[in-house]
Amino acid sequence: MLTDLSNSRPRTPGRSTHTPSRRSHDDAPDTAARFARLADLGDGPERDALRDELVAAWLPMAHRIAGRFRDRGENIEDLRQVAALGLVKAVDRFDPSRGAFESYAVPTITGEVKRHFRDRMWALRVPRRVQEYRNRVRVARRELTENPGSPEPSVADIAAHTGLTEDEVNAGMEALESFSTLSLDAELSAGDDGYSLADTLGDSDGSYDTVVDREAAREGLRRLPERERAILYMRFFEDMTQSSIAESLGISQMHVSRLITRSCARVRAEALGRQ
Repeated sequence: MLTDLSNSRPRTPGRSTHTPSRRSHDDAPDTAARFARLADLGDGPERDALRDELVAAWLPMAHRIAGRFRDRGENIEDLRQVAALGLVKAVDRFDPSRGAFESYAVPTITGEVKRHFRDRMWALRVPRRVQEYRNRVRVARRELTENPGSPEPSVADIAAHTGLTEDEVNAGMEALESFSTLSLDAELSAGDDGYSLADTLGDSDGSYDTVVDREAAREGLRRLPERERAILYMRFFEDMTQSSIAESLGISQMHVSRLITRSCARVRAEALGRQ
């Protein structure tokens, strides 16, 4: 009688004498025993075979995670390969004593796919800090326009929503366009007077080379004796002939020629030695 009463006694809500083992997805197999065995095996063919078996068992989950990133400009097969690589890393690094494999594998695989986009998919390489601004701006724009009829958020709206400064928001919005580049041959204007992006670029200015040469020679010229500096100035800035310089200084033309050659060689050697 007491047994019957105890069996019929109502259970306290929320309490159970048995919690069934549940997995969050159909592609999450029960491999706890195999992972425990893998941890006990040393290097060798048996361990390699068991490792491959575990990777194959969890591969559908890796493909599912890769599918979350479809339609972002990357081939789904390539994404699956990246996810599979993340899965292999998760299997190799997993410690069965730390919990369920799925809890460890999902962020590991997801991080591998995100790194693929971060490192391989940018047409223009931008700093990681700006990439983070881009991601926060993209999410904020989606959240602020998720209700039908919502206007396009302003920079100030996005800054208030994300906690970024307006300059950081602008940097993130510019980075939204960095996954693709525009060809230099792209037409920027229609019609007979159309022009390409390349037509808007300036040509190289040879004067910059002159500036570089002058700055490189400046210190060497300052260290020349005063008479040699005077000779170079008269020859190259006042365009005097060697004969005129020789007559002005009261020396021979041959001596002027030797001084010019020696001074130029010294300045050139010092300039090249500093480069």
